[in-house]
Amino acid sequence: MTGLVAANAGADVWHELFGREDYGELLALVGDSLVAGAVLGVVGGLVSVFVMMRDLAFAVHGIAELSFAGASGALLVGADVVAGSLAGSLVAAVLIGALGVGARDRNSIIGVVMPFGLGLGVLFLSLYKGRAANKFGLLTGQIVAVDTPRMTWLIGTCVLVLAALAVMWRPLTFASLDPDVAAARGVPVRALSPVFTVVLGLAVAVSIQVVGALLVLSLIVTPAAAAMRVTAAPLLVASLSVAFAVVSVVGGILLALGSSVPISPYVTTLSFTIYLACRAAGAMRARRGRGSAAPANA
Repeated sequence: MTGLVAANAGADVWHELFGREDYGELLALVGDSLVAGAVLGVVGGLVSVFVMMRDLAFAVHGIAELSFAGASGALLVGADVVAGSLAGSLVAAVLIGALGVGARDRNSIIGVVMPFGLGLGVLFLSLYKGRAANKFGLLTGQIVAVDTPRMTWLIGTCVLVLAALAVMWRPLTFASLDPDVAAARGVPVRALSPVFTVVLGLAVAVSIQVVGALLVLSLIVTPAAAAMRVTAAPLLVASLSVAFAVVSVVGGILLALGSSVPISPYVTTLSFTIYLACRAAGAMRARRGRGSAAPANA
């Protein structure tokens, strides 16, 4: 009897996660969401490269908390949630970029800003008397339900981020890999840092629409972290990072379609699986490299 109950419970969970009787009809309704998800994947994958180069994973989390506070504040007063999220991210980015010059200073600023933003967000959500799904979506993402105004915000912000990255890609890469030599060659290293932090803030704000404030690292950090496990070539790292991010976001949308489960578990699971696969591939390549080098050294 116990086994039958467990089997039924397992079947119910599987159906809740992956059972889609009307999948074809639902798929026809989310074309805009898939386009937005693909664009967000491109942005997240490219920004992720510099986040890893510049060791800014902690900054992503700090910006996400203030972005969450801005979005929840906008929800409370009836303003546009995406605009609130962008405002919160920009405030965090400016604070971190202006006050956190060194790595230690930056981390201490983030450590102060992060709980403050999270506390504000919790306060605003506790005061909000509207639909619980709106509250939950800020934490876990809800791009499957993207509407036309939000789509405009998302695409417009993504285009701005991509344009900024295109302009400063080469000097930012140089400054990230060797800041001292870059400064000696005339690259404005000190100016690039706060500018990129603002660009990072914009990317975090739009990424929160996919995975929510709690799990944004899976889109802004994990793709490049995975790519760097299998290659050190800058162009290939960027290409793989974008591919991994797009697969995670679009795949997460397709898996979450029609489910009451939020999109973020699907996106984060895909992203983590890709990272584990790349880590395993990198370890195997390193073992083969050591094995082939041993006879030569002997």
